[in-house]
Amino acid sequence: MARQRRLRLTGSPHNGHREHELAEHDDARTFCMSERSQRPSSDRRRSGHHGARWCPALLYMTCAGMVVLAVAYFLYVGYMETRINTPIATPKVVGSTSLAVPDRYWGSYRPGVYFGMRTRHQTSPVTGLMWFVPGHFQNNMLALRHWCDQGDDLSKYGWEIHDGRNIGVQTIVDKHIILQTKFVKRAGGQHGGDWSARVTVLPKNKKQTGGEVSLLYYIALDPDDDDGESWLQLLPSSPQLVGTVKGSATALGGFKLHVLNTTGPSLHQGFLSTKHLGLHMLKETVFKGLRVFRGKTEAEKYIGVAGEMFSHEDTDRQPNFIALQVSGQVPFEIEIVYESDSIIHRPDMLMGNTLTQQLKKYEDKFHADFAKKFNIEEKGFSPEEIQFAKAGLSNMVGGIGYFYGASKVLGEYNNDPVPYWKAPLYTAVPSRSFFPRGFLWDEGFHNLLISQWDREISQDILAHWFDLMNWDGWIPREQILGVEARARVPDEFVVQKGKNANPPTLLLTLHSMMSGFKQELSDSDYDYLSHLWPRLRAWYNWFNTTQTGDLHSTYRWRGRDPRANKELNPKTLTSGLDDYPRASHPTIDERHLDLRCWMTLASGLMADIARLVEKDPSRFEDSYRYLSDNNVLDALHWSYAANGYMDYGLHTDDVELRRLKPNDEKRRVVHTDPKLKFVDSFGYVSFFPLFLQIIDPYSAKLGKVLEDLRRPDLLWTNYGLRSLAKNSPLYNKRNTEHDPPYWRGSIWINMNYLAVRALYHYSNTDGPHRHLAGEIYTNLRKNVINNVMKEYKRSGYLWEHYNDKTGKGEGCRPFTGWTALVVLMMGETY
Repeated sequence: MARQRRLRLTGSPHNGHREHELAEHDDARTFCMSERSQRPSSDRRRSGHHGARWCPALLYMTCAGMVVLAVAYFLYVGYMETRINTPIATPKVVGSTSLAVPDRYWGSYRPGVYFGMRTRHQTSPVTGLMWFVPGHFQNNMLALRHWCDQGDDLSKYGWEIHDGRNIGVQTIVDKHIILQTKFVKRAGGQHGGDWSARVTVLPKNKKQTGGEVSLLYYIALDPDDDDGESWLQLLPSSPQLVGTVKGSATALGGFKLHVLNTTGPSLHQGFLSTKHLGLHMLKETVFKGLRVFRGKTEAEKYIGVAGEMFSHEDTDRQPNFIALQVSGQVPFEIEIVYESDSIIHRPDMLMGNTLTQQLKKYEDKFHADFAKKFNIEEKGFSPEEIQFAKAGLSNMVGGIGYFYGASKVLGEYNNDPVPYWKAPLYTAVPSRSFFPRGFLWDEGFHNLLISQWDREISQDILAHWFDLMNWDGWIPREQILGVEARARVPDEFVVQKGKNANPPTLLLTLHSMMSGFKQELSDSDYDYLSHLWPRLRAWYNWFNTTQTGDLHSTYRWRGRDPRANKELNPKTLTSGLDDYPRASHPTIDERHLDLRCWMTLASGLMADIARLVEKDPSRFEDSYRYLSDNNVLDALHWSYAANGYMDYGLHTDDVELRRLKPNDEKRRVVHTDPKLKFVDSFGYVSFFPLFLQIIDPYSAKLGKVLEDLRRPDLLWTNYGLRSLAKNSPLYNKRNTEHDPPYWRGSIWINMNYLAVRALYHYSNTDGPHRHLAGEIYTNLRKNVINNVMKEYKRSGYLWEHYNDKTGKGEGCRPFTGWTALVVLMMGETY
């Protein structure tokens, strides 16, 4: 690839002078050869002897030089090929992890399942819940629940209490039943202590009382934990004790897992002891072990599990998966008790009344901490609305997962994708059902809320993300780590390209932490920022190396495909705004306003952090001063035709998707040639200088931008700000025949949060537009909060985005990533 690129470069306009030099060289060479041919033969004879000695030496030197150049070239290419998956050579930011943080060792770090527990260890065993209602089928199969799946079409599920450390309380509303899962931990020993869970099954209505439900709780070993010390063994059961699994693992040492039936006799009990098909195929493993058994009478039959299940070729018959089944009549309850062998003096078993008391202790603490940190009650919200806010926070914190594995990446010098290095990632996820993995730009928004709840957790999350930085300062924008995560991602989205960025929103979280750092910088904060500094600097430099525009102080997202002739407007996935309209024809002349604003924020933050860690801030101060200069910003991005801030590039609005031949996919047809100009279409990008608080409070343009913000024909609705103006040519237009509009009108809460935060800033800053900013702030905050709460009450979920005409939730659910930022709006915590 490198060789092909070099050959193409020789024909570029920039190499015209080189071709001219080569032509002159050839002419001179022809002249010299002609002149030599006219020399007397005696002269040729006299020079022949010396030439005979000189030519072999010259040939040898030429060959040696070519060999050296070839070796150097291949060494260079090999070096460049490995840069993409070589970690940056600076100390890691993650300090204490795994068992060094015992109160966060165990947790519900499997956000992609309805309920499951694991540790923050790379080869941790996993535990989890499955259930089914006999006779309830889905897609012609028994409706066995396990992974969070929109296809299950549950009425509601989500955490109502979760503190990220000790407790979680969740309600799951299925077709016929309601499940409540609660877990709580108790410190002790050397492997993160004990924990217990209580699963309560209730009827959805009176008709379901007495109906049968089957619960299965399992434990599975990680196949990579193959040091010979990991094993599982099933111990005998009793009527109250469904079963006990005894085992050992590298992450846990020795342990026992008890499943108890605490509400009287069950209908059926059973177990499945086998080798699983992979951690991403645990449900398939259970399906393989289901059997139909005869009951007490000839006519009575029930679905149970097979007991021991091993292939004939399996000689050791040692299980790495054991599931314990209990079938009962609704309502009923089971308890799962995990005990570490490293606890020598255990006061009592964490079950029954002891479990109830432990749960109450941490529930009370959660409520008290929430009231203290968010002050929502003081804002006049009702108890029901406060419970909504607690659920929003709990779902964000309860969505934190722990992943381990290697991404697939593709660098500029790689012909094929290569694996990144294996690494852990402790991160929140946008959606447990649809995106149960880490996304770089989402995570910055997530931690605006998480950092207000528990700054230590947030700093640890950011540290894990920055430890994924490679030699060049690049962080892959989507983290698909481990077989469970990989199994849920279509192949076309797996490979991460080394030139593709994502908005540096992790800096938003650091920016929100800065007031605390400036007031009181503890020794641990100083150490944290000092370890973070080299990676922050490398990330900042990477953006300024790879994402700059051709014109000084302009920026351009990479990754747009000018050959995407099936797209109405080539997507800009790297910006996070996906199908948001940009210049219709991607070229190097583009100027992307949002990226320039992100880099303005980044420059100011880098200067602040440099001062805190006693580094020279002058370079970043200079960059910030220049990038925040409103005169320069206006010269590059203010469109006088539209009277607003806009992108710039090779653009035409006169495009459509059309089917050129029967049965062919629709393709883009351009009716008017594009021209270099501003992309005059109001939307979120147009307001980024406001959102990131770059516009001077005294600027006349601030008044114009604020007035535009509340225009109903542009972004304003009764439910929040829509992503693209109603008068935009691409408003609510499909981008391809198969892709519905995404960022072309829908209301997104992360952008509305930035708008509300900015309005709060300008309403509390001296300037002629202070009162107007305050008025818009009050109305926008109210609109967003009321609509998100209304939809939660109606549907049971926070949604990915909201319809700009009706306010109804759309996209995936639950989306308790950045939509949960509504909690900060309620508490006016910015």
